[in-house]
Amino acid sequence: MIIFQHVTKEYNHHGTVALDKVSFKIQHGEFVSIVGRSGAGKSTVVKLLIGEDKPDKGQIFFGSYEVNKLKPSDMPEYRRHIGVIFQEFRLLTRKTVFENLSFALEVAGRPQREINEFVPQVLEMVGLTDKAKNFPTELSGGERQRVAIARAMINRPDLIIADEPTGNLDPLNTWEVIKILMKINELGSTVLLATHDKEIVNTLGQRVITLEDGKVVRDEEHGRFLIG
Repeated sequence: MIIFQHVTKEYNHHGTVALDKVSFKIQHGEFVSIVGRSGAGKSTVVKLLIGEDKPDKGQIFFGSYEVNKLKPSDMPEYRRHIGVIFQEFRLLTRKTVFENLSFALEVAGRPQREINEFVPQVLEMVGLTDKAKNFPTELSGGERQRVAIARAMINRPDLIIADEPTGNLDPLNTWEVIKILMKINELGSTVLLATHDKEIVNTLGQRVITLEDGKVVRDEEHGRFLIG
């Protein structure tokens, strides 16, 4: 489903290598953690996969798409297959929880009938049915992240990318978020979790791809957070 094939990415004129000939494959339905220290290349993998950046060398495939060859005009359709959860939430502060979710569907051209059906469904899944009329500023950090997860899920994407989704959360809310990601995975979506949280990775016991200095140094089916 996802293929990185000898992918290299350099930044700035000093030749900083973010990724160095990185290769891996992720099958549909997997739950994969990408781990490493800050600067190891985790966020670069995310940016390349969502088409926010392009590799200098190599190829990236997602389903039937060759991501590195997509034009800007192709991106809206491509990104409907992917839901992204960021550390800093990125919610629309002047819209209610319901409006944040419905807006994501409106942008995708979904009819009002589907909006009225889908929004309550995902709010129930993340345990926020009673917060539909609240604004993001009226929510806790954990609740805001759950809204962000609901927004990522709303178009029923094939892939959920969670980029350090628990970085701003306390332990209790961290595990609430991880439980929701596991539930999403059980329902059939592929989940790619970029994190530096050792406890999460070791508790999950799922596949772990470890990056160091832009290179894949370990890829284990039932991996642990091991940084040399």
